[in-house]
Amino acid sequence: MTPAPAPHVPVLLDEVIRELDPRPGDVIIDATFGAGGYTRAILDAGATVHAFDRDPDAIAAGAQWPETREVPPRLVLHARRFSEMVEAMEEAGIAQVDGIAMDIGVSSMQLDRAERGFAFSSDGPLDMTMDRTRPNAADFVNDADEAAIADVLYTFGEERQSRRVARAIVAARPLTTTGELAAVVRKALGHRPGQPKDPATRSFQAIRIHVNGELDELRRGLAAAERLLKEGGRLAVVSFHSLEDRIVKTFLRDAANVSPRGSRHLPEAKDTPSPRFGHLTKAIRPSAAEIDRNPRARSSTLRAATRTAAPAREHAA
Repeated sequence: MTPAPAPHVPVLLDEVIRELDPRPGDVIIDATFGAGGYTRAILDAGATVHAFDRDPDAIAAGAQWPETREVPPRLVLHARRFSEMVEAMEEAGIAQVDGIAMDIGVSSMQLDRAERGFAFSSDGPLDMTMDRTRPNAADFVNDADEAAIADVLYTFGEERQSRRVARAIVAARPLTTTGELAAVVRKALGHRPGQPKDPATRSFQAIRIHVNGELDELRRGLAAAERLLKEGGRLAVVSFHSLEDRIVKTFLRDAANVSPRGSRHLPEAKDTPSPRFGHLTKAIRPSAAEIDRNPRARSSTLRAATRTAAPAREHAA
């Protein structure tokens, strides 16, 4: 039977696979299955994949792949958040894995479907939830008070005019579609046709991150990855904006004991715990050729590291 092809090529695919180095017999977690681009390449290398996604559409599509029907299956799907990796793998009888890939944020298949409400390029219901549950984006913009909306836009979208946008959203309620919300934001910010970046981008990003709890999910997912990776196991994380990348960078630097120490005149701290990760890469970004092929890759950053033998740290839940 011919393997099911992935509907799209994910960003930094070659670089992620190079860092993971999957081999026959390895068990690899694809923490953000999406349309399965990373999973396809990992399976083609002979490894077994445990793939996570809270989007029921992604899980339903993955269930059609022939590797799910092999005995034993080389593709095992988990319809749950990737922050629940530890519990899911324990239920599967697996204590440690050889590698974990994480592609943070919204997937291409979600952006490309107007009915999911993630994009403002086409009109659709104001949803934006990855797992299609409530409360969704419409609930937030229609029910939250102005100050709460402004705080979300500023914190998660880095929108400098968050108060103005929040005031306009409240004045325009009720809002039910992505087109309505985008129009309100553009008007509030004085959008001019032909601008290189649509001013609604930051607000849509902020609301999506908020309704899905994405940054807290990322923090918990990184802690789960630390617990699951065996010594020598590789972690590869692709992020798409500065808030995500800052979390990944800070986590890995802390886990590798390479965080800034402050003044060089102060004595080094004694009894420093053993590093939990090593071989940290610098930020890996897409080539010009990849950006030409896929403009969505422009903002992506890959960071990777290798798990050491040090015990995992107890992270706050």
